[in-house]
Amino acid sequence: MASTTPTKAEVLWLFRSLLRTARQFCDYNVREYTKRRTIDAFRHNKSLSEPSHLSSVISDGKAQLDLAKRQALVYKLYAPKMTSIMDLKPTI
Repeated sequence: MASTTPTKAEVLWLFRSLLRTARQFCDYNVREYTKRRTIDAFRHNKSLSEPSHLSSVISDGKAQLDLAKRQALVYKLYAPKMTSIMDLKPTI
C-alpha cells in the first residue's frame, strides 16, 4: 500500500482505465454492469480526504482494474457466437 496521497491525475487515470476496460467486454450486461459499478464507486468515494484511506481505496481500485482486464480477456476467449440484441446496429 502506498503511503503517498494519490494525485488527481492518478485518480482520473484509474477511472478512465476502468471505463476503457469495461468497453472491452463482449457481453452487453457485463459491460454495462462494469461501467455502472465504476461510476458508482467513484461517486461514493468522492468525498474521501484522509490520505491513508484514499491510498487504500486507490490500491483496491488498481486491483479491480487488473481483475477486470483478466476477465475481459477470458470473456473474449470464450465469447458466445450469438450477439446481444443491444449490440446490433440499426440499419436505416
